[in-house]
Amino acid sequence: MRKLLIFLIVLIALLAVVDRVAVAGVERDLANRIAASAELSEPPEVSIEGIPFLTQAVSGHYQEVRFDLGTLTMGGVPVQDVRGAAYDVTAPLADILQNRPRITAGRVTIRGVVSQATVDRFAPKGVKISASGGRLMASGEVLFGVQRVKVDAQMRVELGEGGIRVIAEKIEGVPDQLAKLVSYTIPVQARLPFNVKLTDVRTVPAGLELVAEANDVPLRG
Repeated sequence: MRKLLIFLIVLIALLAVVDRVAVAGVERDLANRIAASAELSEPPEVSIEGIPFLTQAVSGHYQEVRFDLGTLTMGGVPVQDVRGAAYDVTAPLADILQNRPRITAGRVTIRGVVSQATVDRFAPKGVKISASGGRLMASGEVLFGVQRVKVDAQMRVELGEGGIRVIAEKIEGVPDQLAKLVSYTIPVQARLPFNVKLTDVRTVPAGLELVAEANDVPLRG
């Protein structure tokens, strides 16, 4: 009985070591594939989530693979803290070991932040954008006809043609036509990693958080 117990302990320890070695190898391979798919200069940090790795490896199906892309430039706009997750990744172990290209993710989501400084940088000349109570506020002076007019406006953000639209929602004490002079676009609309499409934008303390998604994404070798 004692020998059996010792054997089981050794076996469990060995499996744990094999699990860690194997997961490190697959994470490295997936990191290289993600780097190639997203056209990155170097592989990102990758972690495989979910039930024990060996169970997923044997089945060739991974529930969730998380990755950190750092800061990316999208359409000339720096997007910071870009993190993503690939769900329902189909990656037969034989394909990974032989570096075959038939690796796919059922869905990929990416989140990143456009800093407050960048939001302000794209604002019209003479307008300063700041955050207040979870909202964006615009203040400054704009040219209206032949005179400069002082403005203080509440702003809202939405996805639109050409990128993120920052729109004057309410301007105190001035004509409504001034809204067009204060509103502007942040052009986050170039080719995004994995061909994801922007699906949401919201105000956060650090600036604007972007969410993008794509389905049936190939992770080429």
